[in-house]
Amino acid sequence: MRRNTTLAWDTVGSYSTKLFTDEAVRIIERHDRTKPLFLFLSHLAVHAGNSYDPIQAPASYVDKFRYIENERRRKFAGVVAYLDESVANVTLALASNGMLDNSIIVFTTDNGGAAGGFNNNAASNWPLKGTKDTLWEGGVRGSAFVWSRLLRRSSVISTQLMSIEDWLPTLYSAAGGNVSDLGPGIDGIDMWDVLGSDSPSPRTEVLHNIDDVRNVSAIRVGNYKLVLGRTYGGRFDGWFEPLRKEIVRRPFGISEGSVLDSVLGGPLTEDRVNELRRAALVECGPVPANASKSCNPAFPCLYDVLSDPCEFHNVASDHKDVVAQLLDRLRFYRSTAVPPRNRPPDPDSNPTKHGYAWVWWE
Repeated sequence: MRRNTTLAWDTVGSYSTKLFTDEAVRIIERHDRTKPLFLFLSHLAVHAGNSYDPIQAPASYVDKFRYIENERRRKFAGVVAYLDESVANVTLALASNGMLDNSIIVFTTDNGGAAGGFNNNAASNWPLKGTKDTLWEGGVRGSAFVWSRLLRRSSVISTQLMSIEDWLPTLYSAAGGNVSDLGPGIDGIDMWDVLGSDSPSPRTEVLHNIDDVRNVSAIRVGNYKLVLGRTYGGRFDGWFEPLRKEIVRRPFGISEGSVLDSVLGGPLTEDRVNELRRAALVECGPVPANASKSCNPAFPCLYDVLSDPCEFHNVASDHKDVVAQLLDRLRFYRSTAVPPRNRPPDPDSNPTKHGYAWVWWE
């Protein structure tokens, strides 16, 4: 852990979600409100633990979910609860410093969850196929929300196509900047007006990845997505149903005095919450018996992810022209790629040689 370039030994033993939250709150409290602020808060929660060092949360938070029998899933819920509290505390700090009304809060994932026993974790991407570190929809389709009183509409579900590189021009535009100032070579598209309306997304293409080390790649153009290769030998190329016995309907309630109730202009009613959940729900029906065999990783696989978001039906043989077009797009992107600069492991980099810290060793 570092503060800028200095090792922060005083943080040893701290729970990272609390540590990062406290630092964010201090930055907000000390901020001069006459100046703009860009705060990037990248939590480790809810990420993925390792098989030898599982996901962790303070016992008091895990104990809130005693009704969840599975221990891994119970700990996962505790991590989420602590993260939820972090969002509340940051929001309260913005409100207390008179900054909330002119703020844009973006909460987003970076990839799908570690489901299916991935490194002994307990996330769920159901009903989507795959997990994190795969190129299936369960690995690349993210969920997010944007809250701001500057938005023209609120309390709605947005399904327009958007990619991570769009955040730069979108937030720059929302802050009053002219996107053309960012230069002609950026990959992102300004989505601020799209998020504030129900207009179609200007984005029609997303390059998910080209990994020539593991020989996997995927691209989406329009409704069609092309996938080549597989990771982990296909171990996580499936549909991992959540533990049904762990899905317990808890009484709905937003406590009086909560951030949603006291700061953000709530409360939401149970009917409205259920309405929004239904609008965001992805439904595909039962997994077909032949779904896992429809894609041979030795050949390109094609899916219409608008009508088949769960990637049940490989339609490559029916749309060979589309496959050819998407392969051309992959070849174009590969031609623009910078060669990897990976270097062989250097034993001198081992943290055991540097006080058990990652440091510059050359």
